[in-house]
Amino acid sequence: MTRSRPTKRQSAVALACAGGMLTTVGFAGLGPTGATASSHREAPMIAGLPQYDNTDTYAFRSPEKRGTITLAANWIPFEEPAGGPNFYPFATDAQYDIKVDNNHDAKADITFRWTFKDHYRSKNTFLYNNGPVTSLKDKNLNFYQTYKLVRIKKGKTKVIVRKARVAPSNVGEASMPNYAALRNQATTTPKKNVRSFVGQAEDPFFLDLRVFDLLYGGDLSEVGDDTLAGFNVNSVALQVPKRMLAKKGNSKKNPIIGVWSTTNKKTAGGKFVQVSRLGNPLVNEVVLPIKVKDAFNASQPTSDIAALKYVTNPELPKLIEAVYGIKAPKTPRNDLVSVFLTGVKGLNKPQGKMTPSEQLRLNMNTPVTKNPNRLGVIGGDVQGFPNGRRLGDDVVDIALQVVEGELVGSPNDLGDGVDGNDAPFSGSFPYLGLPMAGSNPDPHPTTGSAKQTAASNTDGNLLGAEPRRTTSMAAIGLGLFALIAGIGGATRRRKV
Repeated sequence: MTRSRPTKRQSAVALACAGGMLTTVGFAGLGPTGATASSHREAPMIAGLPQYDNTDTYAFRSPEKRGTITLAANWIPFEEPAGGPNFYPFATDAQYDIKVDNNHDAKADITFRWTFKDHYRSKNTFLYNNGPVTSLKDKNLNFYQTYKLVRIKKGKTKVIVRKARVAPSNVGEASMPNYAALRNQATTTPKKNVRSFVGQAEDPFFLDLRVFDLLYGGDLSEVGDDTLAGFNVNSVALQVPKRMLAKKGNSKKNPIIGVWSTTNKKTAGGKFVQVSRLGNPLVNEVVLPIKVKDAFNASQPTSDIAALKYVTNPELPKLIEAVYGIKAPKTPRNDLVSVFLTGVKGLNKPQGKMTPSEQLRLNMNTPVTKNPNRLGVIGGDVQGFPNGRRLGDDVVDIALQVVEGELVGSPNDLGDGVDGNDAPFSGSFPYLGLPMAGSNPDPHPTTGSAKQTAASNTDGNLLGAEPRRTTSMAAIGLGLFALIAGIGGATRRRKV
């Protein structure tokens, strides 16, 4: 693995992250948890409600339209491409939200809300489509959804998209011979400098989920395979001018925003209650104990300080000690708090008064990197994670290298063997990889890249993406062992 070294100025910014960078990756710098799914089936209640389970949230400056910001969020984890006959619609009794805090009080100042409606041409068939589908309005598409998108600001609701078609699930090549054309038709421009897309995409998160099997098999033998390869998700993506997100519409003076996504489900009584929440990756999945996971999904950022004890006294180092015999660092882990609660000073920490809370923070004025680095800040690319999150940011390798000393005088190129998504990202909105087709006979290969059966744009480098996977077990094992060993020395690192 090779990558460019950061400049002295970039290193200074990166060094400011050292005390808390791992918190952004895993809420509490939790060793190998960088290789767990971002937020897939993370809490008991939401695990049984996949239509309402949001899996990842992204926020980044649009690379080809730099006066805008792209917000994206995904729902419904582990969509098997051939999972018919009903496939994967959004819920019609839910509100799918992306929220923005631009005055740093841990409350949503702007909410973008998507709601959905089902449409059937006939209910006298079991088929999703009864012939080849060549357009979103093709009569062969028996089932389809439409969505409404609104912006809620200061208690007032403004319609952005009144009624638009959702790109369908990718049934297969016989049913949808040109899925890329359907994706293009589902990408709309409702007003100047605003673009909207809703539909299926290949899951953009890349990692090895076998951490749950006694931390990679108890002997680091279960590593190196992108467990999410070939699974799809349902996505919403919205591109808007920076001024639409900034406090008082002034992105030059107020460039920093906090972003998170939520799902509200309608109860039998007709009220909507929040059942899922996601800002930074990995928070509810691996840090919070079972007893509070559902409560976190229903909570607001204003109450996040209550979870502080789980950050300063994390469970995972104790599990590592039990499995591998490596002594856990002493607690409280006060070194793991800053990024999670406040943002990184000099990068995306707001000036002045703020309420500490868990959000994905983005400095909208950070210049777009000409040659993005998938390692983000530690790769000298201050536009990358944890300054927002791009699709191709490799949070797994970021965790490995930071723990092993990348920011404190021990540069390294460790990796977990999964360096990019199996499906290529596009270089233009909505950037997401095309969904895997249901006709693919092997959508989840254990070696090499998954076979993409629909046409794809491979110029995803603008997002820091590297659509490839390596499987050098020696390098993987070394990296993961270094990660675990690094935990034991975390408290001995110099403060920044």
